[in-house]
Amino acid sequence: MRLDSKYFDRIRTRRKREQETEQAPPTCQWDGCDKKGSHRAPVGRNAEGQFFLFCFEHVKDYNKGYNYFSGLSDGEIARYQKEAITGHRPTWTVGVNKSAKDSPLHSEIRSGAYTRVRDPFGFVKEGGKGSGPRFPQARKLKSLESKAFDTMGLDANATSAEIKSRYKELVKKHHPDANGGDRGSEERFRAVIQAYQLLKQNGFC
Repeated sequence: MRLDSKYFDRIRTRRKREQETEQAPPTCQWDGCDKKGSHRAPVGRNAEGQFFLFCFEHVKDYNKGYNYFSGLSDGEIARYQKEAITGHRPTWTVGVNKSAKDSPLHSEIRSGAYTRVRDPFGFVKEGGKGSGPRFPQARKLKSLESKAFDTMGLDANATSAEIKSRYKELVKKHHPDANGGDRGSEERFRAVIQAYQLLKQNGFC
């Protein structure tokens, strides 16, 4: 196309100065401020994607006092942080798939330190019996897990029922109310609770 064409004159864009005038930033939203609000600041929780417009000085003041978790308890903040690991998407524990549970080859519930495997087609037999063999659980304890078992006074192959029973026994024994506020008993009480929580989180009970 020639530069002196009549069509070229028709497709010219508006002047840059006119565009800048139309897109001029609004005034600062800080009370009593007439400066240009060219800096964005988040509105807060449950208003994601919405922003205030402040000048440079007031956006600094706003950010100093901004707290996204304002009004939440410690438990709610911890829950938010935990869910943030998966992008706040729902998650499921391994092995809760209903169709997998209904399958004929699904493992039975773990009993103690062993796992019983179903063998409906008789591929694996022990002594001519239809039931499958019991395989020892090949799981090496970590140092914290081993220490937790020692704190509870249990062997590493203790069953879930044994762990829970021992936990109730130790909590009742070392509770501060049952020992007149004895500091030694209180420390032991705290150690037992921490050991039980660790074993529970790692799937031992």
